[in-house]
Amino acid sequence: MTGSGREAPLLRVRKVYHERCPGCRQERKTQADHRIPYTEFLYIWIACLCAALPIQSLFPYLYFMIRDLEVAKQEQDIGFYAGFVGAAYFLGRTISAVPWGIFADKYGRKPCIVISILSVIVFNTLFGLSTTYWMAIVTRGLLGLLCGILGPIKAYASEVCRKEHQALGISLVTSSRAIALVIGPAIGGFLAQPTKKYPNLFSEESIFGRFPYFLPCFVISVLAAGACLACIWLPETLHKYHDDKVEAIEEMEAQVADSTSEDRKAKQSGSGRMASTKNLLKNWQLMSAITLYCVFSLHDTAYLEIFSLWAVSSRKYRGLSFTSQEVGTVLAISGFGVLVYQLLIYPLLAKYAGLVKPFRSAAVLSILLLATYPFMANLYGVELKVLINIASLLKNMFAATITIACNILQNTAVGQEQRGVANGISVTLMSIFKAVAPAAAGILFSWAQKNITGLFIPGDQILFWMLNMVSVIGLSLTFKPFFSMPSALK
Repeated sequence: MTGSGREAPLLRVRKVYHERCPGCRQERKTQADHRIPYTEFLYIWIACLCAALPIQSLFPYLYFMIRDLEVAKQEQDIGFYAGFVGAAYFLGRTISAVPWGIFADKYGRKPCIVISILSVIVFNTLFGLSTTYWMAIVTRGLLGLLCGILGPIKAYASEVCRKEHQALGISLVTSSRAIALVIGPAIGGFLAQPTKKYPNLFSEESIFGRFPYFLPCFVISVLAAGACLACIWLPETLHKYHDDKVEAIEEMEAQVADSTSEDRKAKQSGSGRMASTKNLLKNWQLMSAITLYCVFSLHDTAYLEIFSLWAVSSRKYRGLSFTSQEVGTVLAISGFGVLVYQLLIYPLLAKYAGLVKPFRSAAVLSILLLATYPFMANLYGVELKVLINIASLLKNMFAATITIACNILQNTAVGQEQRGVANGISVTLMSIFKAVAPAAAGILFSWAQKNITGLFIPGDQILFWMLNMVSVIGLSLTFKPFFSMPSALK
C-alpha cells in the first residue's frame, strides 16, 4: 500500500505542463494527437538530406577541382591534396560533435538545426567559389565544424512524436542519408564544369565558367535555403523550465521500477552520470561493436575517396579515365541499389541468418571483390561500365550489411536509458576514423601512382591490397576473444 501511495503523486506531478515551456507545449500536442506528425517528419527529412548532400556530392569532381586549383606540381600528387580536402569536413565534425550536443541540450534542438543548415548555405557556397587550395580546405573544415546536426536531429526526431512513432522518426534520418547517396553524386557529377558539358546553356564568361564547381554547390545551397525557411515551422522540443521537483520526479520515473532509491540518486547526480559513462567504456560488448564500426567506417570512407580518384585518373596511371559525370552515375546507381537492398532484402537476411553471419560473409566477399578492381583498368567501353557498376553496387551492399549490423550490435549492447550516451561515444570515435581515412587514402593513392612500375607488383594493386588489409583486420575482430555478442542477441 505504501509503495502504491508513493506512485500516485509522482504521476500527478508529471502531468503538470508549463505554459511558457516550448517542450511542454510540444509534448502536450503529441500526447493529444495520435496521428503520425507527417509535416514535422518531412522537415526533419529535408534538413537531414541538405546536411548530407555536401558530403556525397564532392567525390565525383574532387580530382578535377584539385587539378584546376593548380596546387599539385605533378598529376600524381593530385590524390595527396584531394585527401586533405575530404578529411577537413570530418575533422571539423570530430571537434564539434560533443559541443554541439551540449549546445542542443542547453539552448534547444531547433537553434542547432537552423545554424547547421545556415552553415551549409554559407560555407558550401563559398567552397564552390574557392580560388585557392587553402580556401577549399578552410571552407570545408568550417562546414564540418558548424554543421552539428547529426546528433541533435536524432534526438529531435524521437521527441517530436509519440513513443510508438519514434522508430519511424529515426528511420527517416537514416533514409535521408541513403537518398543523399543517390542524389549527391548525381548533382556533383552532372553539374560540375557545366560550360564543358552544356555549352549551349552556360557560357565561359558566366560565373559558372569562372567557377566551374560552383553550380553543384549552389544547387545544394538553394535546397538548404528552402529547408532553412521550413525550419520556421519546426516546434522546439527541449523543456526549458527549472522546476527541480518535477525534473527529479521525471528522471526517477524514467528509470526501471526495481531500482533502489540510492541508485536513482546516483543517476541524477553529476558523479552518477560520470560513473555511467565510465561503465559504458568498460562494457566490452559495446566497445567491441564500436571498434568494429570505426574500423569499417575507416575502410568505407577510404574506399570512396580512392574509388573516386582512381576512376577519373589517367589510363597511364592504371586509372579508368572516367569523367565526373560517369563517376556520378556509377555512385548514384549503387546508392539507389543500396537503398532498395536496405529496405527490402537486408531485413529478411537479418531475420533468417542473424547479424554476425551476413556481417562476416560481407567482409570476406568485399575483400575478394576489391582484389579484382586493379584488373578492371584493362577493360574498355560497355564491358567496363557494366562491370564497374555491378562491382560498385555489390561493394556498397556489403558495406551497408556491415554498417547496419554494427549499429544494431551497439544499441543492443546497452539499455535504452544509456543509448544516447553510447551513440555519442560511437559518433565521436567514428568521426575521428573518418577524418583520418580521406587523408591517408589520398597519400596512398598518390604514392601508388608514382610507383605503378618498379616494385614487385604494380602500385595500384598494392593500393587496393592495403585497403583490403583494413577489412581483414575488421574481419578478425569479429571473432573471440575480441568480439563479444550482446546478451540480447544470444
